[in-house]
Formats: sequence, C-alpha cells, structure tokens
Amino acid sequence: MTTVTLVVLGLAAALFAWRLVVGPSLADRVVAVNGIVLVGMGAIAVSAAQTGNGAFLPTLVAVALVGPISTGMIARFIESRDDDG
Repeated sequence: MTTVTLVVLGLAAALFAWRLVVGPSLADRVVAVNGIVLVGMGAIAVSAAQTGNGAFLPTLVAVALVGPISTGMIARFIESRDDDG
C-alpha cells in the first residue's frame, strides 16, 4: 500500500513541477513550490511509517511550521508588488 502512495505522491510532484515550469504567474509558481514541499512531507511521513524509523520526523515538523509562513510572506510580496502597479 505504501508503494501505491509513493507512486501517487510522485505523480503529484511531477504535476507540481510542470506547474512550476509553465507558470504563467508568480503566484502559480509559489503554489507549485508549496505543493512540492507538501509532497515531500508526505513522502517523508510514508517512508517513516514504512520503515518504522522516525529519524526525519522532527524535520517534517519544522518544514510544516515554516512552510505556511514562507508562503504567506511571498503572498504579501506579490500583493504589494501588484499594488505598486
């Protein structure tokens, strides 16, 4: 079952990578990077569940805390850039 999950996560990562390359806007690229980070977090969680080794779980928690903050900061940057015209 974890193999199927990892395949689906890989497909999601490929689609996010396509959105990152194609764009067209900066907001699309930010969402794509955020999605790739989330897919990576899911892969770490699945790997930890599969192996029973939780060595990377603190990293998972740190990324989960930093990810939304960085996305919010970039969103504010995009908003201020659009307001300047």
